[in-house]
Amino acid sequence: MDKNTINVKKLGIVLGPTNEPFEKTAVLNPGCFQEGKFVHMFYRAIDEENHSTIGYAKLNGPLKVVERWNKPFMLRTFNYEKNGIEDPRVTKINETYYMTYVAHDGKNALTFLAEGKTLKKFKKKGLISPPFTYHQSAEIFKKSRLKDRYFMFESYYEDLSGRDVMLWFKDAILFPEKINGNFVMLLRILPDIQIIFFKNFNQLKQKNFWKDYLKNLSRHVVLENKYWFESRNIGGGATPIKTKYGWLIIFHSVEELNKARIYHASCALLDKKNPLKVIARPCRPLFSPREIWEKEGLVNSVVFPTGTAIFGNSLYIYYGAADKNIAVARINLEELLKKIRLSSQ
Repeated sequence: MDKNTINVKKLGIVLGPTNEPFEKTAVLNPGCFQEGKFVHMFYRAIDEENHSTIGYAKLNGPLKVVERWNKPFMLRTFNYEKNGIEDPRVTKINETYYMTYVAHDGKNALTFLAEGKTLKKFKKKGLISPPFTYHQSAEIFKKSRLKDRYFMFESYYEDLSGRDVMLWFKDAILFPEKINGNFVMLLRILPDIQIIFFKNFNQLKQKNFWKDYLKNLSRHVVLENKYWFESRNIGGGATPIKTKYGWLIIFHSVEELNKARIYHASCALLDKKNPLKVIARPCRPLFSPREIWEKEGLVNSVVFPTGTAIFGNSLYIYYGAADKNIAVARINLEELLKKIRLSSQ
């Protein structure tokens, strides 16, 4: 084994579909919040009509399911959610729990916010995506130094959904603490991962705030797609983990081939005080679809990491497996951090 190879132990499926109507087709992409020995899991649940809601399960330790709701944790309640709400990420900052999630109306995929004082009750707070179509965004992008692939994705989504399709805005993930007095959030405007700093969530509802941000988007890119396993794009995954060496970021990378797209799990280390600064980033995936439950499902060849928990010296990574089940992998955290840092030398 190469000295820089990270030892990953795949532990298999932890949650699968059930006979409950709301999650009969698939469960995937959980946002996780660890509270002592418990892991609260908020996941995308898909029904037989391919509509999604958010389900809930609770684990005692990294693997043992001790509670699982037989109804959705969060329902579709607005027209902009009519095709689904999905891919929640949960973070606690001070005394408030924040959930970001994606809503689909059959055409647009946009990010929304919910807040709660407990983990069992969230109130929807509205849109936190840029309020621009792809066509409008492309006009703004021209004022920033961006690579051609940003405009290629504009053309792709306009051809797919029409000129009025909104800028797809997914994988929005809050850091678990403020940095220099600001909220900090990872986001993904294809094909890269960006970071945004803001004082309060009202700013994310202001058109001029987003216009200024998009004008300078190249300055906010933290990770670009650059390696063979991320030839199409990259995007956020789990909530950032603060370590003594920096912020550990677990994200997904998409390799584009003629026959398929292959989703890999990846990682990077960002500076604690300035997360726009990349300390280290391995030139190979953290792990890839190899097992049968990762290679065959609703969408084949997918590992999509979205949640983590730490027990002892082990980091557990929860991920969507072939868009069908939720699986988990275990890694020694110190070994992972050491080998990420070695990759930059």
